[in-house]
Amino acid sequence: MGTLMTENQVRGLGPALDRFLQPFLFCCAYTQTFDHLRTYCRGLLSDLPRKSAEPIALASGTPVRTLQEFLRDHSWDHLQATDQAQKHAAGLLPKLPDDGLGTVGIVDETGQPKKGVKTPGVQRQWCGRLGKVENCIVTVHLGVSRGRFTALLGGDLFLPKAWSDDRQRCREAGIPDEVVHRPKWEIALEQIDRATINGVQLDWVTFDEGYGNTPAFMDELDDRRQRFIGEAPRTLACRAVNGEEAPGASEASLPAELLMVQALHGQGVAVRVPRESTADEVWQAVEMTVWLRKGKGWSARPYRLVAMYNTRTEESKFFVSNAPAEVALDVLVRVAFRRAPVEHAFAISKGELGFGHYEGRSYLGLLRHITACCLMGLFVAERAAGAQKKNNGTEEG
Repeated sequence: MGTLMTENQVRGLGPALDRFLQPFLFCCAYTQTFDHLRTYCRGLLSDLPRKSAEPIALASGTPVRTLQEFLRDHSWDHLQATDQAQKHAAGLLPKLPDDGLGTVGIVDETGQPKKGVKTPGVQRQWCGRLGKVENCIVTVHLGVSRGRFTALLGGDLFLPKAWSDDRQRCREAGIPDEVVHRPKWEIALEQIDRATINGVQLDWVTFDEGYGNTPAFMDELDDRRQRFIGEAPRTLACRAVNGEEAPGASEASLPAELLMVQALHGQGVAVRVPRESTADEVWQAVEMTVWLRKGKGWSARPYRLVAMYNTRTEESKFFVSNAPAEVALDVLVRVAFRRAPVEHAFAISKGELGFGHYEGRSYLGLLRHITACCLMGLFVAERAAGAQKKNNGTEEG
């Protein structure tokens, strides 16, 4: 069921939406500002073709300038709103049906094509949405998945180095001097830490090869005792353990693809990966224990390198995990493919909640728009989970 709603349908959600938003009153300095937040969120849920400040204002009878100023200038704390949303999710997640994998945190990023040079962070860079280098902004997100429930718990702008080095340009976009270029994996760690502080307990974290090619990111997750499995490039530099101690700094590494090529032709474990909207996929999986090359040295501990092959599509993938040996290989495979639900959450946010519709030149306005989209994504996901529970005859009360 889609989330696009007519004005009458949105009006019918009034009591539920008001209950959901009520705790966010304390993120706003004034009740009038909170009223604008409700107006903006109702607009994001509506069937408006564009969900930026102007069309939402016109549809709601609010002066356009007022809603533009709500995003850009009014006193409300989007980080406090993110904290509140994550605390809400922390209470909700343990009550949701589980498929044996627990709660999976999903690090991912998305690109939004933009024209011109004024939108904060815009430049020619890789745009995953288009599958090519394009003029766009990139935001990094933490999603969460448990059973059939998926939601985005927050996001932040990736500030390219060219922007960070041009502080005058940053000031013109309202980017504070303390906001500087950071690798995407550092942004992801900050989001994981924020969710953890707010009570979200992640049984797993998974990510794509942009993060799986960064041993420092995996080291930080190890330090947090956070279990993970993430996709790695086939060129990942590693060396089979083979019962040996860590190799010397001068010893050569091999790409993951070459290291596993013989194993792929041997006996693999067949794992069925469920899909909601398409037929299940079956992957053949094998693994070995490896050291990872880290700069001129090696990782402080060995990792599990998992190779998967799909006989139908002839596609191969590689993953790295810090899970202990007692975690079965088929569990690793199922967790590794939990990135698909968050990609669906992105599709819903972009197609139906106006995620990419922000049209201003204000850094704060952009972050507030993203925050409001994440709030409404969480609201819709919770309602969908409640409907599923009711349909299954398990609703309490």
